[in-house]
Amino acid sequence: MKEVCKMTKALIVLTNHAKFETINRATGVWLSEATHFNQVMTEHQIDVDYVSPNGGYVPLDPGSIAPDQLDEVNNQFYNDADFRNRALGQSLQPSDINPRDYDVIYFAGGHGTVWDLPKSTALGQLAKQIYDQGGIVSAVCHGVVGLLAIQNADGSAFIKDKNLTGFTNEEEAINQLTNDVPFLAEDALKTAGAHHTKSDPYTEHVVTDGRLITGQNPQSARGVGEAVIKLLNA
Repeated sequence: MKEVCKMTKALIVLTNHAKFETINRATGVWLSEATHFNQVMTEHQIDVDYVSPNGGYVPLDPGSIAPDQLDEVNNQFYNDADFRNRALGQSLQPSDINPRDYDVIYFAGGHGTVWDLPKSTALGQLAKQIYDQGGIVSAVCHGVVGLLAIQNADGSAFIKDKNLTGFTNEEEAINQLTNDVPFLAEDALKTAGAHHTKSDPYTEHVVTDGRLITGQNPQSARGVGEAVIKLLNA
Protein backbone atom coordinates (compact mmCIF):
# COMPACT_ATOMS: atom_id res chain seq x y z
CA MET A 1 0.00 0.00 0.00
CA LYS A 2 1.39 3.39 -0.92
CA GLU A 3 1.10 6.38 1.38
CA VAL A 4 -1.09 9.28 0.35
CA CYS A 5 1.03 11.93 -1.31
CA LYS A 6 0.99 15.24 0.56
CA MET A 7 0.21 16.94 -2.73
CA THR A 8 -3.17 15.22 -2.81
CA LYS A 9 -5.95 17.80 -2.66
CA ALA A 10 -9.71 17.59 -2.10
CA LEU A 11 -12.50 19.91 -3.24
CA ILE A 12 -15.56 20.16 -0.98
CA VAL A 13 -18.78 21.30 -2.66
CA LEU A 14 -21.24 23.33 -0.56
CA THR A 15 -24.68 24.81 -1.23
CA ASN A 16 -25.60 28.49 -1.55
CA HIS A 17 -29.31 27.91 -0.96
CA ALA A 18 -30.46 29.39 2.36
CA LYS A 19 -34.21 28.85 2.70
CA PHE A 20 -37.00 26.39 1.96
CA GLU A 21 -39.29 27.72 -0.73
CA THR A 22 -42.58 26.40 0.64
CA ILE A 23 -42.16 26.99 4.39
CA ASN A 24 -40.58 29.67 6.56
CA ARG A 25 -37.49 27.67 7.45
CA ALA A 26 -33.79 28.31 6.96
CA THR A 27 -31.48 25.71 5.50
CA GLY A 28 -28.02 25.43 3.97
CA VAL A 29 -25.13 23.04 4.42
CA TRP A 30 -25.28 20.53 7.29
CA LEU A 31 -22.13 21.41 9.22
CA SER A 32 -20.98 17.92 10.23
CA GLU A 33 -21.18 16.70 6.63
CA ALA A 34 -18.47 19.19 5.74
CA THR A 35 -16.43 18.99 8.93
CA HIS A 36 -16.34 15.24 9.60
CA PHE A 37 -15.14 14.54 6.05
CA ASN A 38 -12.73 17.45 6.31
CA GLN A 39 -11.33 16.10 9.58
CA VAL A 40 -10.33 12.86 7.86
CA MET A 41 -8.58 14.85 5.15
CA THR A 42 -6.77 16.89 7.80
CA GLU A 43 -5.64 13.73 9.59
CA HIS A 44 -3.99 12.61 6.34
CA GLN A 45 -2.39 15.96 5.44
CA ILE A 46 -4.71 16.51 2.48
CA ASP A 47 -5.40 20.16 1.69
CA VAL A 48 -9.01 21.17 1.12
CA ASP A 49 -10.69 23.92 -0.90
CA TYR A 50 -14.37 24.85 -0.88
CA VAL A 51 -16.57 25.61 -3.86
CA SER A 52 -20.26 26.41 -4.29
CA PRO A 53 -22.48 26.96 -7.35
CA ASN A 54 -22.26 30.74 -7.05
CA GLY A 55 -19.20 31.15 -4.87
CA GLY A 56 -19.15 33.46 -1.87
CA TYR A 57 -21.48 33.02 1.08
CA VAL A 58 -22.51 29.53 2.16
CA PRO A 59 -25.39 29.34 4.68
CA LEU A 60 -25.37 26.89 7.58
CA ASP A 61 -28.51 24.94 8.37
CA PRO A 62 -29.37 26.21 11.88
CA GLY A 63 -30.21 22.68 12.99
CA SER A 64 -26.62 21.61 12.33
CA ILE A 65 -25.27 24.00 14.98
CA ALA A 66 -27.81 23.13 17.66
CA PRO A 67 -26.25 22.21 21.02
CA ASP A 68 -26.74 18.49 20.45
CA GLN A 69 -24.93 18.71 17.09
CA LEU A 70 -21.85 20.64 18.15
CA ASP A 71 -19.51 17.76 18.85
CA GLU A 72 -15.76 18.25 19.23
CA VAL A 73 -15.09 18.23 15.47
CA ASN A 74 -17.90 20.65 14.66
CA ASN A 75 -16.81 22.99 17.43
CA GLN A 76 -13.23 22.90 16.22
CA PHE A 77 -14.11 23.87 12.66
CA TYR A 78 -16.89 26.32 13.57
CA ASN A 79 -14.45 28.23 15.78
CA ASP A 80 -11.70 28.19 13.15
CA ALA A 81 -11.42 31.50 11.30
CA ASP A 82 -9.89 29.91 8.20
CA PHE A 83 -12.79 27.47 7.86
CA ARG A 84 -15.42 30.17 8.43
CA ASN A 85 -13.79 32.49 5.94
CA ARG A 86 -12.92 30.05 3.16
CA ALA A 87 -15.88 27.66 3.45
CA LEU A 88 -18.74 29.84 4.68
CA GLY A 89 -17.74 33.39 3.80
CA GLN A 90 -15.75 33.24 0.58
CA SER A 91 -16.21 29.87 -1.09
CA LEU A 92 -14.78 29.60 -4.56
CA GLN A 93 -16.95 29.57 -7.66
CA PRO A 94 -16.58 26.86 -10.32
CA SER A 95 -14.71 29.19 -12.69
CA ASP A 96 -12.01 29.61 -10.02
CA ILE A 97 -11.23 25.89 -10.04
CA ASN A 98 -8.65 24.02 -12.09
CA PRO A 99 -9.78 20.39 -11.88
CA ARG A 100 -6.21 19.19 -12.45
CA ASP A 101 -5.39 20.43 -8.96
CA TYR A 102 -7.69 17.90 -7.28
CA ASP A 103 -7.74 14.17 -6.70
CA VAL A 104 -11.05 14.17 -4.84
CA ILE A 105 -14.33 16.04 -5.08
CA TYR A 106 -16.87 15.69 -2.26
CA PHE A 107 -20.46 16.95 -2.26
CA ALA A 108 -21.52 17.79 1.30
CA GLY A 109 -25.23 17.73 2.09
CA GLY A 110 -27.88 19.79 3.80
CA HIS A 111 -31.34 20.44 2.43
CA GLY A 112 -30.16 23.48 0.52
CA THR A 113 -28.40 21.22 -1.96
CA VAL A 114 -31.63 19.92 -3.49
CA TRP A 115 -32.32 23.36 -4.92
CA ASP A 116 -28.98 24.32 -6.42
CA LEU A 117 -26.56 21.41 -6.85
CA PRO A 118 -28.54 19.42 -9.48
CA LYS A 119 -28.76 22.56 -11.63
CA SER A 120 -25.05 23.37 -11.52
CA THR A 121 -23.72 22.08 -14.80
CA ALA A 122 -20.40 23.80 -14.03
CA LEU A 123 -19.93 21.70 -10.89
CA GLY A 124 -21.04 18.62 -12.78
CA GLN A 125 -18.40 19.24 -15.41
CA LEU A 126 -15.73 19.79 -12.76
CA ALA A 127 -16.62 16.52 -11.08
CA LYS A 128 -16.50 14.65 -14.38
CA GLN A 129 -13.10 16.13 -15.24
CA ILE A 130 -11.71 15.09 -11.85
CA TYR A 131 -13.15 11.60 -12.34
CA ASP A 132 -11.85 11.28 -15.91
CA GLN A 133 -8.30 12.11 -14.80
CA GLY A 134 -8.45 9.24 -12.30
CA GLY A 135 -9.85 11.13 -9.33
CA ILE A 136 -12.54 10.20 -6.83
CA VAL A 137 -16.12 11.52 -6.82
CA SER A 138 -17.78 11.34 -3.40
CA ALA A 139 -20.92 12.64 -1.73
CA VAL A 140 -23.02 12.27 1.40
CA CYS A 141 -26.67 12.58 2.43
CA HIS A 142 -28.54 15.20 0.33
CA GLY A 143 -25.22 16.10 -1.31
CA VAL A 144 -25.65 13.06 -3.55
CA VAL A 145 -28.06 15.16 -5.64
CA GLY A 146 -24.98 16.95 -6.95
CA LEU A 147 -24.21 13.75 -8.84
CA LEU A 148 -27.33 14.37 -10.93
CA ALA A 149 -25.51 17.23 -12.67
CA ILE A 150 -22.72 14.94 -13.91
CA GLN A 151 -23.11 13.59 -17.43
CA ASN A 152 -21.09 11.18 -19.51
CA ALA A 153 -19.74 12.24 -22.90
CA ASP A 154 -22.78 10.69 -24.62
CA GLY A 155 -25.18 12.72 -22.47
CA SER A 156 -26.21 9.82 -20.24
CA ALA A 157 -26.33 10.15 -16.47
CA PHE A 158 -23.00 9.54 -14.77
CA ILE A 159 -24.67 7.52 -12.02
CA LYS A 160 -26.62 5.23 -14.36
CA ASP A 161 -26.01 1.60 -13.36
CA LYS A 162 -23.69 2.67 -10.51
CA ASN A 163 -24.07 1.47 -6.92
CA LEU A 164 -24.61 4.24 -4.42
CA THR A 165 -26.59 5.51 -1.46
CA GLY A 166 -27.95 8.81 -0.21
CA PHE A 167 -30.57 10.33 2.06
CA THR A 168 -33.58 8.02 2.03
CA ASN A 169 -37.29 8.62 1.63
CA GLU A 170 -37.79 7.19 5.11
CA GLU A 171 -35.30 9.61 6.63
CA GLU A 172 -37.03 12.52 4.89
CA ALA A 173 -40.36 11.33 6.29
CA ILE A 174 -38.84 11.25 9.78
CA ASN A 175 -37.81 14.88 9.18
CA GLN A 176 -41.43 15.64 8.21
CA LEU A 177 -40.15 17.46 5.14
CA THR A 178 -41.28 15.08 2.38
CA ASN A 179 -43.70 17.63 0.95
CA ASP A 180 -41.39 20.61 1.36
CA VAL A 181 -38.46 19.58 -0.83
CA PRO A 182 -38.70 19.81 -4.64
CA PHE A 183 -37.92 16.09 -4.95
CA LEU A 184 -36.76 13.18 -2.83
CA ALA A 185 -33.09 12.33 -3.16
CA GLU A 186 -33.62 8.56 -3.15
CA ASP A 187 -36.27 8.76 -5.87
CA ALA A 188 -34.14 11.04 -8.04
CA LEU A 189 -31.13 8.73 -7.86
CA LYS A 190 -33.24 5.74 -8.85
CA THR A 191 -34.89 7.66 -11.68
CA ALA A 192 -31.42 8.47 -13.03
CA GLY A 193 -30.72 4.74 -13.19
CA ALA A 194 -28.57 4.28 -10.09
CA HIS A 195 -28.67 1.18 -7.91
CA HIS A 196 -29.57 2.70 -4.53
CA THR A 197 -29.06 0.80 -1.27
CA LYS A 198 -29.72 1.86 2.31
CA SER A 199 -29.43 0.93 5.94
CA ASP A 200 -31.70 1.75 8.87
CA PRO A 201 -32.49 5.48 9.22
CA TYR A 202 -29.64 7.56 10.58
CA THR A 203 -27.16 4.71 10.79
CA GLU A 204 -23.86 4.76 8.94
CA HIS A 205 -23.92 3.35 5.41
CA VAL A 206 -21.16 3.93 2.85
CA VAL A 207 -21.05 2.49 -0.67
CA THR A 208 -17.95 2.32 -2.87
CA ASP A 209 -18.33 1.61 -6.58
CA GLY A 210 -14.95 2.02 -8.24
CA ARG A 211 -14.02 5.68 -7.79
CA LEU A 212 -17.52 6.72 -6.70
CA ILE A 213 -18.05 6.82 -2.92
CA THR A 214 -21.34 7.80 -1.29
CA GLY A 215 -22.78 7.96 2.23
CA GLN A 216 -26.40 7.78 3.30
CA ASN A 217 -26.72 10.45 6.00
CA PRO A 218 -24.80 12.73 8.39
CA GLN A 219 -23.66 9.67 10.33
CA SER A 220 -21.79 8.54 7.21
CA ALA A 221 -19.66 11.62 6.51
CA ARG A 222 -16.56 10.41 8.31
CA GLY A 223 -16.98 6.96 6.76
CA VAL A 224 -16.98 8.51 3.28
CA GLY A 225 -13.75 10.29 4.13
CA GLU A 226 -12.18 7.08 5.39
CA ALA A 227 -13.29 5.25 2.24
CA VAL A 228 -11.69 8.00 0.15
CA ILE A 229 -8.39 7.57 2.01
CA LYS A 230 -8.54 3.79 1.57
CA LEU A 231 -9.01 4.22 -2.18
CA LEU A 232 -6.22 6.79 -2.42
CA ASN A 233 -3.93 4.33 -0.64
CA ALA A 234 -4.90 1.36 -2.82
